Amino acid sequence: MPSIRISNLTTNVFEPEADLPKRLAHTLRVADADIARWRILRKSLDARSRRELKFVYTLLVELPDSDQAASLVAGKRPNVELFSPPLFEDVPCGSTPLEQRPVVIGSGPAGLLAGYFLAVKGYQPLIIERGQAVKERVPAIRLFDSGGPHDPENNYLFGEGGAGTFSDGKLTCRLSGPDVDWVLARFVECGGKPSLMYEQRPHLGSNRLPMIVRNLRRKIEEFGGEYRFGCRLEGLDIVDGQLRGLQTSSGHIATTQAILGIGHSARDTYQMLLDAGIPMTQKAFQLGLRIEQPQEQVNRHKYGRPEYLETLGAADYTLTARGERDVYSFCMCAGGIAIPSISEPNRFATNGMSNSRHDTPFANSGIMVTLEPHEFGGDHPLAGVELQRRFESAAFELAGRNYFCPIQSAHDFLAGRSPSPNQRFDSSYSRGLAPMSLDNTLPSAVLSAIRSGLPLMNQKWRGDFLKNANLIGPEMRGSSPVRIDRDVPARQSLGCRGLYPVGEGAGFAGGIVSAAVDGLLSAKQVVRTFAPIQVTSRVE
Repeated sequence: MPSIRISNLTTNVFEPEADLPKRLAHTLRVADADIARWRILRKSLDARSRRELKFVYTLLVELPDSDQAASLVAGKRPNVELFSPPLFEDVPCGSTPLEQRPVVIGSGPAGLLAGYFLAVKGYQPLIIERGQAVKERVPAIRLFDSGGPHDPENNYLFGEGGAGTFSDGKLTCRLSGPDVDWVLARFVECGGKPSLMYEQRPHLGSNRLPMIVRNLRRKIEEFGGEYRFGCRLEGLDIVDGQLRGLQTSSGHIATTQAILGIGHSARDTYQMLLDAGIPMTQKAFQLGLRIEQPQEQVNRHKYGRPEYLETLGAADYTLTARGERDVYSFCMCAGGIAIPSISEPNRFATNGMSNSRHDTPFANSGIMVTLEPHEFGGDHPLAGVELQRRFESAAFELAGRNYFCPIQSAHDFLAGRSPSPNQRFDSSYSRGLAPMSLDNTLPSAVLSAIRSGLPLMNQKWRGDFLKNANLIGPEMRGSSPVRIDRDVPARQSLGCRGLYPVGEGAGFAGGIVSAAVDGLLSAKQVVRTFAPIQVTSRVE
């Protein structure tokens, strides 16, 4: 069926989406009745003028007649064109028999969507996860937040859904195309709102993510997949460069095909892989501090008029300060909560999350800097990991060894003044605060860059950005400092055939959607090579 794409169609933010067919008919100069099948491809907010905020749409109109489509495009404005949406490549199954079912290591976004695709195609994957299911994970996190002990296997970073389950659920992605659409459609299918498919900054919300990852698990199980929680990868069984099995905390698992989606905080697994001869290299990674401001202050600056808040919800922002070393906002959580990002005991780092309603009084965002490999202080593949550990340990010690969060006002940080130990701070971090100088929680080059960048961000906001702002940190898990090397076309480890490193932990993604797409692409590679598993092959 021929389609027309209409770009840059703007509406007042108060105009309901139900009126879009009339706007389309007016743009195409056809009767309203001719706009029968249409959908939104993209929706973004134009906030350049606070006098009148606008939505900007890209829309698709399907028409039954090719001649009609061509005539409608002829002579129209450049924003009206014939368009054929690219189709998702549902790869045909290969013919090489599999001796055992494929294994997916890790249930984060990369492993989850890889497992889903394998299950749908009949490969009955086994998904192993070192942490616990969401049902057991949520109470463990609540216990920690209330002052309980840190569980190194079941926490904000490890467990069903990976770190993404409790890290806001942003689906913003630089990628586009049918693979991205397929991933977003799976999230909608499992409980996400339909507008995820076209919003400029789609957001699942930390309160919805547990339900969504649980629903994905149930679909995987319906198609013949299996989960094993509390099952940590501890070794690889490699014979003549070919994977033959996995050593786990639950015993040996025979397999020749394994998708490695460990996440960027499985530091013990990095060491095991290195000891097993799996090639990996240092890579640049992001680190910094997290800024927290009153959400009302952000709303007022971005919207200008209070009536926008009810329609648009809590405002977010994206900021970059250009200089000798760029400083930029990262994972901005409107109406959010500051949380610990801890995978190992006796260390401390921050992250942020927000529920779907964005309804806390706080806004928070990472203020990040990129550190290059030559700055890690060595050529060892895990030098970046050791740098992370060093500063996370310092933060834990300086804050009193109780997982309290180091905090300092933005103005004191810029002036080099240490806060009083009794100074009171408002923060969404629930376990407790430790007023202190943040100077010993990050490398000096990163601190210097942030001190240069924050005033520039403040200038862009005409003095509103640093007003009432506090800094917490360190923020250490912006991305992985390690890349697990892989062959480009085969997507397999250079040191082990049948092992497919994927996602953020492998250094090939930078968010939920990009990690999910990376896992999907490796699952496709398994499918196009091998035949679906037979039921009798599930015996291990």
